Amino acid sequence: MEASQGPDQPVAEQYLARAVKLATDNVLNNGGPFGAIVVTADGQEFAGLNRVTATLDPTAHAEVSAIRNACQGVGSFDLSGATLYTSCEPCPMCLASALWARISRVYFAADRHDAAAAGFDDALFYEYFDAGNDGALMPVASLSTGNAVDPFDQWRNNENRTDY
Repeated sequence: MEASQGPDQPVAEQYLARAVKLATDNVLNNGGPFGAIVVTADGQEFAGLNRVTATLDPTAHAEVSAIRNACQGVGSFDLSGATLYTSCEPCPMCLASALWARISRVYFAADRHDAAAAGFDDALFYEYFDAGNDGALMPVASLSTGNAVDPFDQWRNNENRTDY
């Protein structure tokens, strides 16, 4: 997938080049070959590195780390107007994280096929979310507990909640 040309294209390419440099340098620091930068609507920048193997945390992807850093830095879980620049096409977890953070746009350098060629094959994960998935990779099922909606009832009744 190629990013559309626009007035911000040179800026996007500069951020992508920095994300790729972060990823390359991270390999030399026992990290994975992934780097990301979140740029908020007001221009603040927050970097993230892939530290999955270094921290034994399968969620420590560069994009998730950059989003976490940005949210902490701006003091909000809502990054509306922000752009995520990442050295590689976001996996489904990272893409979902960007959606939850309300990131407005994502640019990436390498794609999922480049990652697969280096041994990072997320194809099963992308396929898992495709229509018609039979759940063979990881079955997911709903079970009735009788009190499944109690947390939501409690949430709705909590006047001190923070809506998101």
